Amino acid sequence: MTKSSGIHFEISERKILLRLFDLFFVGLSLFLVSTFFEFDYFSVYDDHWAWFIVLALYISVFGTVLELYDLQKSSRLDSVLGTVLLTTSVTVLFYLLTPYYTPSLPVNRLQILYFYLAILFGLYFWRWTYITFISSPRFFKKVLLVGEVSNIKTIIDAFANADPNYKIIGFINCECSKKKAVKFKGLKEYAPEDMHQIIKDESISEVVIASYNSENITPSIYSDLIVLLEQGFPIKEYTQVYEDLTSRVPVQFVGKDFYKYFPFSRNNKNKLYLTYRRLFDILLSIVGLTIGLIILPFILIGNLIGNRGQLFYTQKRVGENGVPFKIYKYRTMIKDAETGAAVWATKNDSRITAFGRFLRTSRLDEIPQFLNILKGDMSLIGPRPERPYFVKELSQVIPFYETRHIVKPGLTGWAQVKSRYGSSVDDSLLKLQYDLYYIKHRSFLLDINILVKTLSTVIFFRGQ
Repeated sequence: MTKSSGIHFEISERKILLRLFDLFFVGLSLFLVSTFFEFDYFSVYDDHWAWFIVLALYISVFGTVLELYDLQKSSRLDSVLGTVLLTTSVTVLFYLLTPYYTPSLPVNRLQILYFYLAILFGLYFWRWTYITFISSPRFFKKVLLVGEVSNIKTIIDAFANADPNYKIIGFINCECSKKKAVKFKGLKEYAPEDMHQIIKDESISEVVIASYNSENITPSIYSDLIVLLEQGFPIKEYTQVYEDLTSRVPVQFVGKDFYKYFPFSRNNKNKLYLTYRRLFDILLSIVGLTIGLIILPFILIGNLIGNRGQLFYTQKRVGENGVPFKIYKYRTMIKDAETGAAVWATKNDSRITAFGRFLRTSRLDEIPQFLNILKGDMSLIGPRPERPYFVKELSQVIPFYETRHIVKPGLTGWAQVKSRYGSSVDDSLLKLQYDLYYIKHRSFLLDINILVKTLSTVIFFRGQ
C-alpha cells in the first residue's frame, strides 16, 4: 500500500474555504472591535442576527462580482489587497444605505470607520493566512503524469494556468522503450518500473493518464495502474482533469471516440429549463432596451462627436442550427472598415474610433442586441455568434467548431467571461473549448455564474 499523499484541497474546497472563513474572520474582527473599543453600531452581543446575515450576503455577492473569490488572484498577495479594499468599500456603502435591514446610522460617524476597518482587517488577515499557509507548497496537490511526450507540454501549461496549487511532479514516458523516443526536458522523467516508489517518496496525490493512444501504455505500466486502482489510489484521464481544472472541453485532444466527450447537458432538451430561459431572455431584454433608451441621448452625442456617422450597424451572423440572422450593434469602427475580405478585429484595432473603444470596453455597443434576444434570434447567454465567412474558415481547421451552433448564440457567454477577444485561429480554439463546456454543462447555476462574471467584465471595463 502506498504512503499517504498528505493534505491538499480541491478547487471546490478552496472556494468554500475562502467564503466560510471570510465570514468567520469578519465576525471575529467585529467581535474584537466591539469588545475593546466604544463600538456599538454593529454589536455581536445583540439578538439582531439578521444584521449579520445581510452583511454575509453583501460580502458574498459583491466579493463574487469584484473577483474576491478568483483562485488565481487569491493566491497572490499583491492582488488581494486591491480586491479586499474594493469589496469592503462597496459592502459598507450598501450596508449603510439599507438601514431597514441593517442598524440605523450612528450619530457618531467614527463608528462607521470602526465598522469599515473591522471588515477590512478581518478579510485581509484571513487572505494573508490563506496565502501563507493554504496556498503554500505543503498543501499542493502533487501529480504524476503517465503518457506520451507529445501531449505533456500542453497539459502542463494548461494545468499551471488553471490552478496554482496543482503541481505536476514528473512523468512516466510510455514511449521510452522506442528507439526514436522523443525526450522532454521541461519536467523530470521517471522510469516506468519506479512508479510505486515515486508515489511513495514524492507523496503523490493523483496519477493522470495523458495518453492520446491507449495502445502506447505497456502491459507492465497497465499492471501497475491496476494495482494502484485496487488500492483505492486516484487515477484520472487527462481530458477529465483538463475539463475540471480549466472549465473547457479539450477538443484538440479528442480522437475517434469523440462521442465520450460530448454527453451534452440534459438541459439542452429540458423544456422547463428552456421555458425559463426564454422568459428570462424576454424580461431582461425589455429591461436592457429600457436602459438603452434612457442612455440613448448620451450615446447619440458621443457618436456625433466621436464617430461622425450612422449610429447603428448591422451584420450577418450564424445562429442556432447554422441559420443566419442579422445582428444589431452600435457602430464602433470607422466607415468602410472592411474594403475587401472579412478581417478579424484585434485588440487596439486602428479601425476602432475613440468613442467606439469606450462603447466596446463598457460593452454598451451590444445594447441593440437586446432586440435580437427579444426576436428570438439570440439568448442572453450562449456562444457568441460568428460571421459566416469565419465560421466556414474555422470549421475547416478546428474540429467540432460547428457544434457550437446546436444552441442559440448569446449576448454574453462562458467564453466571453473566461477568455480574451478572439482574433486568431488559436483564440477561436480557446473560445470553442469554453463554448462546448457551457453547452455540455449549462444549467441555472452556470447561467447565474456567467451573469455575475459579466458584471465584473463591465465594471472593470474588460470588453473589447
